[in-house]
Amino acid sequence: MLRKTKGAIAAPRGLLRPLNPARRRTEEVVERIADQIGSGKLPAGTKLPTEQEMMIAMGVSRTVVREAISALRARGLVVTRQGAGAFVSSDPAQQPYAINPDGLGSLQGVIELLELRTAVEMESAAIASERASAAELKAIRQAAAVFSKAARRDDRAVQEDFDFHRAIAVATHNQRFIGFLEYLGGLIIPRQSIRLDDDLSYMKKVAGEHDTILAAIELRSPDKARAAMRLHLVNGRERYRRLGTPLANNSKAARS
Repeated sequence: MLRKTKGAIAAPRGLLRPLNPARRRTEEVVERIADQIGSGKLPAGTKLPTEQEMMIAMGVSRTVVREAISALRARGLVVTRQGAGAFVSSDPAQQPYAINPDGLGSLQGVIELLELRTAVEMESAAIASERASAAELKAIRQAAAVFSKAARRDDRAVQEDFDFHRAIAVATHNQRFIGFLEYLGGLIIPRQSIRLDDDLSYMKKVAGEHDTILAAIELRSPDKARAAMRLHLVNGRERYRRLGTPLANNSKAARS
């Protein structure tokens, strides 16, 4: 039975317990919460435990919790409210459109999502170059700097990467662009779905591409912003596409 505490429904038994160390962290958190929602133990509108509560009870990192919430949001099971936390969707069983994160564990799934992002984010960058306020330009600049700093640490920087692209969406002054990225959450960053050895040189290259996009937006040039974003996302797509070639597979096998 669920207990109400200060207007919220307490987490049901079985949710906040340590994870099985033999399984991938993010996947198990997603499956556990999804099962609780599907069974009705976490009804619509229920506020999920805080990041800190899940980190401590499940024995996982903040990154794992955030990636899991992003995956649940992409499935349409969870919505997030800035400053309030994550909540079970009002009608998780009836979503008009959803991208199943399970499909993004394949190269083809990642490539398809990158192609979708390219179509949307090229125009997002172009519009941002025309509409961004001084404060929004500063936010994009800061997001690029934070990502660059994480890249120099050889960090996967999933959240930092997402924050950069979201800052551009905000600068469009169009809630549909923002909603698109927030719907996908961290799933828009392929490194979350396909685990790769992101070497320092590659991460620095991504940081450089971010800087090029930023420069084009600051120049107020829609054409340059559109081209810079397209190059950035196409480069990412081709990197993952090469992983599926026989040459890449043979090279990978030789290293193992």
